Amino acid sequence: MARVRAVKKKTSSGATAVGATAVEKDATREPAAPTNDAAHTPRPGAKNRPTPKRRDQEAARRRPLVETDRKAAKAAEKERAREARAQQRAAADRGEESALPLRDRGPEKRYIRDRVDARLSLGEVAMPLMFILIFSWFLLPKLAAITLALVWVIVLAGLIDSALLWRGIKKDLIAKFGAVPRGGALYAVTRSMQMRRLRFPRPTVKRGDTVA
Repeated sequence: MARVRAVKKKTSSGATAVGATAVEKDATREPAAPTNDAAHTPRPGAKNRPTPKRRDQEAARRRPLVETDRKAAKAAEKERAREARAQQRAAADRGEESALPLRDRGPEKRYIRDRVDARLSLGEVAMPLMFILIFSWFLLPKLAAITLALVWVIVLAGLIDSALLWRGIKKDLIAKFGAVPRGGALYAVTRSMQMRRLRFPRPTVKRGDTVA
């Protein structure tokens, strides 16, 4: 019994010593470093988010910012183009030089237009008469030969009238500008053969006005 007690006492003392040694080791162990919460705290003015990749940035720049619907963008583009054409047409009708096509620009071309528009040309009357004669051709086939002859007479009369008109315009162009613009004869004849309401640019003078 005495031996058993001695063993127990020895065991108890050994456990006590081991426990004391563990406590000493825990005491000598360095304390854990405190977590740096400030590193994870959002700073004012910083991005506070991962930097996007270059590929994502380029894709974002290529992406449309306003009109994402292709149909709506296409319709808006057509509407803008239509408005631009309407504004240019209105400016051309007013006679603004910058809005006119190249073939209609220049003081010489404006002078030719005014001279043609200031008189009644046979060519502008010939076109409606020709349509009437052609229509009557189908109604009265027996008079086809006469109708065809009348059509040719009207065409020749219109060409002769336009040639006489150009002869006078050419003389005045040389006296006023010193030269005749290239294609001026065809320009004058073509305009004189058109109906007045269909001419472009629109006439800026009335019939009977004097063009100096």
